Amino acid sequence: MDERQRRLTDNESLFREVNERLVDLSAALEVDPRRLEFLCECGDVNCAAKIELSREEYERVRQDPATFVVLSGHEIYDVEDVVDRGDGYVIVRKREGGPAERVAADDPRS
Repeated sequence: MDERQRRLTDNESLFREVNERLVDLSAALEVDPRRLEFLCECGDVNCAAKIELSREEYERVRQDPATFVVLSGHEIYDVEDVVDRGDGYVIVRKREGGPAERVAADDPRS
C-alpha cells in the first residue's frame, strides 16, 4: 500500500470512529434512530458533509469493516468499489489487500 492509500484509509477510519461515537451518543440521549446525521466517511480530511441514515442503515454498513458510507461523488475508484447506493450517498468497499486489511485493523468494533 502506498502513502496516498495509507493516508486515505487513515482519514476514513477517523470519520468512522466519529460516527461510532455519534451512534453511542444518540442511543444514550434516546435520539430518534430513524434519522441520524453521520459524517461522510470519505478519504478527504477536509470533508464535513453529513449524510442522513437510520441507525439500522448505518448498522448494515458496519457489518463489514471494509465498507464505508460516503456522499455521492466522494468515491475514490482506485482504492474502493461502490457496492450499494442510497438517497444521496453510496456505500463503498475497500479493495482486497492493503486498504481493506488496514481499515479492518483500525475498526473500533474489532
